[in-house]
Amino acid sequence: MMVVGLTGSIGMGKSTTAALFAEEGVPVYDADAEVHAAYAKGGVAVEPLEDAFPGVTVDGAVDRRKLSLRVVGDADELKRLEMIVHPLLGGRRAAFFEAARERNADIVVLDIPLLFETGGERGMDAVVVVSAPVHIQRERVLARPDMSEAKLDSILARQMADEDKRALAHFVVDTSQGLEHARAQVRNILIRLRRDGPPAKLAPGGERQH
Repeated sequence: MMVVGLTGSIGMGKSTTAALFAEEGVPVYDADAEVHAAYAKGGVAVEPLEDAFPGVTVDGAVDRRKLSLRVVGDADELKRLEMIVHPLLGGRRAAFFEAARERNADIVVLDIPLLFETGGERGMDAVVVVSAPVHIQRERVLARPDMSEAKLDSILARQMADEDKRALAHFVVDTSQGLEHARAQVRNILIRLRRDGPPAKLAPGGERQH
């Protein structure tokens, strides 16, 4: 079973591309959705995070804005957060893989927003980066409620540059030319993976191994 990492910067169309893989029958694990569930009322991360970062929960759920204020810009606190959350999500990911094996899936997709930033690409058989021109990206994001130029720039500052992600990708999906164009690219990626198998792995530093 090939494990494909799907990533891309904010506003690039990653969620739409993940849905296109799912349309093709490929199991998709949405890392961000799992975090949301863990942070929601009754979620597995609520009590541990309140114990570690008192005051970050509201009405029994983790307030992501308050949590972000506690950890952003502090490498030690961010590491502490990851050490709490990652093990909690491990069981959910294991269940996803087990379900995919029961379906006899030949490919699974892990939708991980900060794949490169966390070094997760080294655990993938292939990496797909979703991309679009900067002006389209900004137009999409700034159309969202409660979004501003300053907030967008702050988010982008915490993400690897799109051009660097594209340079490290095995495949790039360009979402700037409409849904059907993106769908065709997804189908082509699946054809190539099933025909040729996993591409060259990425070595530390981003160099491809042959």
